[in-house]
Amino acid sequence: MSRGGKRPGTGRKSIEGKEYRIKIEDSQIEQLELFFEGNTVSEKIRTCLDYGIKKIHEKQPIMKDSYTVLDLFSGAGGLSKGFMDAGFNVVLGVDFDDAALKTFKANHGHAEAMKLDLFNHSNVNKLKEFLDIKDIKLDVLVGGPPCQGFSLAGKREELDERNLLYSAMVKTAELLKPKVVVLENVPGLLTLYKGKAKQQIINDFKSLGYKMDVQVLYAPNYGVPQIRKRAFFVGILTEGEYNFNFPIPYLDENNYINCEQAVSDLPSLAGCEDYSLNVVRDYSSKPKSDYQQMMRSNSIEVYNHIPTRHEEKTIKLISMVPEGKNYKALPPEFQTGFKYNESLTRYHSKKPSRTIDTGHRTHFHYKWPRIPTVRENARFQSFPDDFIFYGNKQQQYKQVGNAVPPLLGKALAKQVKELLENE
Repeated sequence: MSRGGKRPGTGRKSIEGKEYRIKIEDSQIEQLELFFEGNTVSEKIRTCLDYGIKKIHEKQPIMKDSYTVLDLFSGAGGLSKGFMDAGFNVVLGVDFDDAALKTFKANHGHAEAMKLDLFNHSNVNKLKEFLDIKDIKLDVLVGGPPCQGFSLAGKREELDERNLLYSAMVKTAELLKPKVVVLENVPGLLTLYKGKAKQQIINDFKSLGYKMDVQVLYAPNYGVPQIRKRAFFVGILTEGEYNFNFPIPYLDENNYINCEQAVSDLPSLAGCEDYSLNVVRDYSSKPKSDYQQMMRSNSIEVYNHIPTRHEEKTIKLISMVPEGKNYKALPPEFQTGFKYNESLTRYHSKKPSRTIDTGHRTHFHYKWPRIPTVRENARFQSFPDDFIFYGNKQQQYKQVGNAVPPLLGKALAKQVKELLENE
């Protein structure tokens, strides 16, 4: 069953007070549009002022006893969600994607979200200003800069703008001096340019006083129902020799969480004709696995569960593909015209999903003739059901696909916490 409806808005009312003419920077207008309600800019400004005055007077749970985290290139915030679930105080997420920042802000407690152009390294100073104003000493800096930000083999091209985003993370660490730096990326980064990118990272942070360790972690080993590998660099600000203890796997291929255990309680959407973006659905059954119970622990409804409209030809073809197979399992006369090896890949109910990407239409549900919804992909990524994604559907798919699985992030965060507690 689905429900929709117009969300509450703001209404105009008579206001007693003085009228002022002020000039506001374009970047501040963008923040107003993103985070504050109102039908006009003036109404949004008033909402912003009300919010600011309220924050001054109210006693906020600053969580002084918790280690602080800043998430650079945060996206929706999968890695920082893992740190938050491990007991860290996530204070800020930084990105340049409006929809992702809205998602981050809505799902990370009292953390703030900041839109920042990190191609401009002077903007790094705004992070220090933010922390200074709030009297926050940063403990952990996490981030996943684009891998294009590493120099080509041979001489480093200082003017290549692709270097700027990665360099922004180095400069942030230099300015804020967190106790720990966590940098994540695709495993291919470790062999990029014959290993020179990996060594560049180690050298850059070593020059700032960080002892860097690196390891590839496999998501299914940590309770994530998805075949996904991520490379993690963990840097410790220390003068001595210290090797970081990466998390020990607690699952193996004999007991990985599979697709059926991950999403079988969600509505099938068979025959559904409602493609409304904001529709909210009821669960189709009680939890059927411990994993589903965990995903639903703080949720009573299903968000981001919107079907995709497929051509009849696609529905017919995927219905002919056995689970765990792809277009190559079709009769020969139907195997022509496919460009990718993974075209028409149907997930296997008894195995983890394939690697979730940013939303291409080649992976299909293990049972139903459609691609997984944003919510199903979020389940495969280990985002709980109360973590709601914002933006249009393609933006939501992108946010899910680009994220670090929170359960994987949590496993790493627990090791970072143990390190900090024993320093």
